[in-house]
Amino acid sequence: MDAALLLNVEGVKKTILHGGSGDLPNFITGSRVIFHFRTTKCDDERTVIDDSKRVGHPMHIIVGNMFKLEVWEVLLTSMRVGEVAEFWCDAIHTGVYPILSRSLRQVAEGKDPTEWHVHTCGLANMFAYHTLGYEDLDELQKEPQPLIFVIELLQVEAPSEYQRETWNLSNEERLRAVPILHGEGNRLFKLGRFEEASAKYQEAIVCLRNVQTKEKPWEVQWLKLEKLVNTLILNYCQCLLKKEEFYEVLEHTSDILRQHPGACAGG
Repeated sequence: MDAALLLNVEGVKKTILHGGSGDLPNFITGSRVIFHFRTTKCDDERTVIDDSKRVGHPMHIIVGNMFKLEVWEVLLTSMRVGEVAEFWCDAIHTGVYPILSRSLRQVAEGKDPTEWHVHTCGLANMFAYHTLGYEDLDELQKEPQPLIFVIELLQVEAPSEYQRETWNLSNEERLRAVPILHGEGNRLFKLGRFEEASAKYQEAIVCLRNVQTKEKPWEVQWLKLEKLVNTLILNYCQCLLKKEEFYEVLEHTSDILRQHPGACAGG
């Protein structure tokens, strides 16, 4: 059955290879969609670019979370659980696929997909874009082309049915998570569980830093977030003191004093 018209998206053709079961899932914002996928070229050989089954674990995306390859959310939300479908996608939808593929491959290889960005800057950062480190992906990057995605929808979980990691949250959700993480850190600290407490404080700091990147440095909202971050850093330092990791405490507190003379203890 050719269900291309059901998608109502230009440059996408869908063919159902195996029908799913039940009604169309309720793909509300924040739902986690778990699936296997195989990506091939549109050549005679159907050259395989990526295959999650070869990697050994399925892929997942969060609905409404601006996933890097936007068309995948469109494809998945047209499917029933257990369905296997083939999607032909024009080059207008596949231009960023090489960058996504690079990240997925690096995760599968146990590497940090953001490592190149963390350790390079300026001119070197520009040159990093000239190669993705994989010859086939460099070719796709230079000459965007239609691709075929064969997708098997395994499971759809509502936001309340799974533990969401903070990197999956929206900025509003991150801000709501911070006081919860802060309070949990304080509770663990009082129980003498300093390692676990420091992890909660660190997670809260990461949430705030992610939100802070959207604000202009040194303006009112940025400074409010910075104050919250410094409070959490000082809490984190209290954990380090209990673990006798004095050098790192000196580094963190010196940074705070350099940027904000007069900063006082957290709580």
